[in-house]
Parts: sequence; C-alpha cells; structure tokens
Amino acid sequence: MTRMTPLSRPMTLYSGPLSMFGAKAEIAAREKGLEFELVMVPFDMNRLYEPKHPQVVRINPKRQVPVLVHGDVEIFDSTQIFEYFEDLRPEPPLWPREIDARARARLLEHKSDEVFFPPIVRLMSLQEMPDDPIAVAAREAAARYYSEMEELLAGKSFLAGTYSYADIAFYMAQFFGARMGAPMTDATPKLLRWREEITARPAVRSVVSAMAAYLVSQGRPLPKFVTSLVSAAG
Repeated sequence: MTRMTPLSRPMTLYSGPLSMFGAKAEIAAREKGLEFELVMVPFDMNRLYEPKHPQVVRINPKRQVPVLVHGDVEIFDSTQIFEYFEDLRPEPPLWPREIDARARARLLEHKSDEVFFPPIVRLMSLQEMPDDPIAVAAREAAARYYSEMEELLAGKSFLAGTYSYADIAFYMAQFFGARMGAPMTDATPKLLRWREEITARPAVRSVVSAMAAYLVSQGRPLPKFVTSLVSAAG
C-alpha cells in the first residue's frame, strides 16, 4: 500500500473575501507552491461572517478564519499557519535562515498584527467621523508606524532583508490601512517602492486582485495602488 507523504494529503484553507488574516495565509500558501482548496466562508457587508461556517466553528474557538485543514492537522491563526507551512515545505524559505534575522522577522510579523493593525480596526467604525479624536489618533499611530518601516528599509529591499512572512503580513495590513483612511504617503518613498515590488509578486497579485474585485462588486472604494489589478483582471 502506498503511504501518503505530508505534501500529498489534501489541504483546505478556510478564508473570507475580506479577511486580512486569511489573505496572509493564502499568499503564503501560494508563495510556497502548495496545492490547496480555498473555501470562502459565508460573508456579506452587513451580516459579516454570519452564519458561521461549521468547520470554522468546530476547529477555532474564536470562530474566525483562517482555518487550515491538512489531513489530520487542523490549525487556525495566520501566524501558526505560517509556521506550519515553513515546516511542511522549507523551500523557498519565507523566514530568514540566520537566527537573529529570523527573530527580527518574526517580531515584525507580530508587530504588524498587534501594533499596526489595532488602530486600523478602530478606524473601521469611524469612517463617517474622520475628525473624531480616536480616528485622528489612529491615523497618527499608522503614520508613525510607516515612518518606522521607512527607516527599516534603508539599504534593503524587504523588511527583514529577504522576502518573508513579515512582508506578507505588513503588506496586507497596510492594504486595510489604505482602505480605512490611513494610507502611506510620499513621506515614505522607500515604503512605496517596497509596496510596488510586493504587489508585483504573482502570489500577492492573485490574492489581492480577488479581494479588490469583491470590493468593487460591493460598491466599495479601492486603494489607488490596486485599481490596475481589477482593470487587468477584467
């Protein structure tokens, strides 16, 4: 009897059309060249993720995407999925090989989710109140973070030196920052060049084009830097 190897087991990624964390996981899977089924769970702009997908409810106590099912492995959280992909298929590497650089990259990925993104989440409920003090403070926090990443890019192309999960995480987070009124500006030219290079990657274009097309289908505005992706897809 032929024994299945880990890579030969069927893989399913549960995500959502506007899930930043799901998009992170999908980009990573595509960068790794993994074969997987992508399941978009029920979602609409008013009810959000209701009704919940039964597999997501069963596997994730937080009842959120992304969820990854790979044979008998069932995990959630985009960072945990990153780590699993790196163990499953080490090439091409998406963490730096050197231990110090890898630690810095992991911290950057964490900061993108837990430092940069929370102010963006606060902006989501304040789209009609841009002058609200909370919205102003959130945009200021985003601008400070952009400046920090601008300095980090001095003399290198990617946040951790080589292209990594840190770039994937921050790219998707800044996409939502741009959507919510906290975009990058000409004050960070290196960061703008970085974004252009990341956007050109096939794995990123595939995922972001689909997300942008969904936004257009719902009559929602797009960040300017992705409008060409929808035009090209059309």
